[in-house]
Amino acid sequence: MSRTMRAVSPAQGPADVSDGTAVPAPATTDRPVDATHVDEGHLAAPVVEREAGTRRRDLRRDAPVRATPVKAPVRLAARAEGSRTHSPVMVLLVLVATLGILFYAQFLLNPANRGDILPYAMIIVAEAILVVQALFAMWTILSGGQDPRDFDFHATQDSLFDLPEVERRGLHDQPHLWPMVVAGREVVVDVFITVYGEELSKIATTVEAAVAVRGAHRTWVLDDGRSDEVRELAGRLGARYIRRLSSNGAKAGNVNHALSIAKGDYFAIFDADFVPSPDFLVETVPFFVDEKVAFVQTPQTYGNLTSLVSRGAGYMQTVFYRFIQPGRNRFNAAFCVGTNVIFRRAAIDEVGGIDTDSKSEDVWTSLHLHEAGWKSIYIPMTLAVGDAPETIEAYSKQQLRWATGGFEILIRHNPLSPRRSLTMDQRLQYFVTATNYLTGIAPLLLLMVPPMEIFFDLRPMNLSISVGQWFLFYAGFYLMQIVLAFYTLGSFRWEVLMLASVSFPIYVKALWNVMSGKDEAWSVTGRAGKVSSPFNFIIPQVLFWVFLSLTSVVAIVRDVDNGVLTLATVWNLLNTVILSAFMVAATREARSIKRFARLAKRGVAPVAVPAAPSTVQVGPAPTRTLVSRPAPRTPAELLALEAAGLATPPRGTPLVGAAELDHAALAHLADMTPSDDPRQQARDDARRALLGAERARATGRRAARGAVPDAAAAREATDHDLTTTTAAPAATTKEKVSS
Repeated sequence: MSRTMRAVSPAQGPADVSDGTAVPAPATTDRPVDATHVDEGHLAAPVVEREAGTRRRDLRRDAPVRATPVKAPVRLAARAEGSRTHSPVMVLLVLVATLGILFYAQFLLNPANRGDILPYAMIIVAEAILVVQALFAMWTILSGGQDPRDFDFHATQDSLFDLPEVERRGLHDQPHLWPMVVAGREVVVDVFITVYGEELSKIATTVEAAVAVRGAHRTWVLDDGRSDEVRELAGRLGARYIRRLSSNGAKAGNVNHALSIAKGDYFAIFDADFVPSPDFLVETVPFFVDEKVAFVQTPQTYGNLTSLVSRGAGYMQTVFYRFIQPGRNRFNAAFCVGTNVIFRRAAIDEVGGIDTDSKSEDVWTSLHLHEAGWKSIYIPMTLAVGDAPETIEAYSKQQLRWATGGFEILIRHNPLSPRRSLTMDQRLQYFVTATNYLTGIAPLLLLMVPPMEIFFDLRPMNLSISVGQWFLFYAGFYLMQIVLAFYTLGSFRWEVLMLASVSFPIYVKALWNVMSGKDEAWSVTGRAGKVSSPFNFIIPQVLFWVFLSLTSVVAIVRDVDNGVLTLATVWNLLNTVILSAFMVAATREARSIKRFARLAKRGVAPVAVPAAPSTVQVGPAPTRTLVSRPAPRTPAELLALEAAGLATPPRGTPLVGAAELDHAALAHLADMTPSDDPRQQARDDARRALLGAERARATGRRAARGAVPDAAAAREATDHDLTTTTAAPAATTKEKVSS
């Protein structure tokens, strides 16, 4: 075993795997985390669970939940959930868009409409790629809508936790330790967090949330950056730590190395910037009651859609995760996307581990599993929130890596090859995946058509075709795509159009690398470190912008002399405007980088403030996270709160004033014998203190409005409220870890 690889266990403390010795650590301590912050337009995790009526659901749902607040756009998160069936409007839009695609294809392929051979051929190639991809997308979308959660899933989920064992072990308040049972057998789950130089604050947020996931599991930090700070962080937060001597195989090699140590029945993978929901295992593990299921994939939802690049990159994936992936469930062709996924260990062992021969190890591993006869499940449910690339550099590296993996499948492992043991549906779906990035090269061909007409008078279509006729068929194709995107995203996202139009150099480079056998160094999208100027990564786009700008000037002068505004001029101007918007975004990003660099030299570089900071106890032992949750209130308590103006009684409770309250019942609550359990006593004291603060705020609001609440009832409410909180058992040093 490597001497540089170490594991830190919440139960054993820091352990050196190389010599097998372990140093006992003091017992872990509970620490409160503020999960009550909710900002406009953002979510705070954990999600507050619904109150259930049965004892089983009370135990499973009402216990304190350990998690870290996570910021995520409400609209995007909600839209990512999907539905069991598509709405009639959605089906109608897809059908109309499909008809528009077919009419446009017929218009282009009509020999009578052909113009000069070179620009016509460029138009046909580019539009054929787009049309084929669009038709397959429509077919996949219409095939989706079925909920993969069947009767066996719900039955397994309902009995997932071994409740008698939970009671016997005294784990009622520790849902992260509740044993999980699948098919009558207690299962072991490992949660892997892959790390390679990301910011320490991001890693801390993800590790906290992973440790807090409901259901017994072991959290492992797989550090390919070999950072002592990350090792200390993992130990402090209650996770185990693994590092290896080399970074061979990149992320796939990192996971395979961890699998040689962790021996769980299932293992989940999260990138360092994706924060899992407390319910991740509850919503995914029950699928494994089907012995053929190899992995369960959840969508990538982004919580940092603040910059132009992050919005474009994030919304670019929405249609894929909301409609395309669910549709692939129908063909057993939904593939892994590298994070927010849980695998069956036996399935990965059968195919020889995570594939290490490609930049897109996730898609290749999925393909091998499908070839071996395994089943995949995709659920359109947001169970983790992460970061989209925020800079042009990060976006370029991400797209280059993804496109390289797709082209590798197309050229080296063609899904249509008879050697592939896939069903026909799977072949077609993987072929669409492998050729998807050709749509990124199509804009390059379309950019060159207007200059060919402006400089050489080479026209793609017959001169007899009027502008109105051309626009009619053109709009039937592209306008319906925009309408469909508008329906999906809720608005027209011009950032997506801009990034899709200017990313062609990335995809050309990826295709060339695969065809020439050139190997690019593997890079992490969110890795911390010195940020380079965006213009270092967009030199081809800058050259095209200069060329199109000059071409636009020439075209305008020509049209003014001729007295006619041509379609080529309008088309070229539109392309120039799109590239100009991208240049403006790059310029702003470059200025921001320079400004931060100057501040850093002065030692006053601004620090990002998290939306909902968490409090971490620093001590020699691994720590745990507990989130406060309100306990169910009795009718008498709710009546007291209602009298004080602090709560609304539940449906069915008679509304009475303070004078009509049952004072005998309230006195009984006030004189209630204190619990013998010191933890319960601490909770009761904290509950009363919390209500006191609530009452003071309510009284202030009433006074401001000129209405003073019943003081006696308010005082009684203060004494009788039993709002749940969790008290720290010992005074320790605390530090703030930014999200």
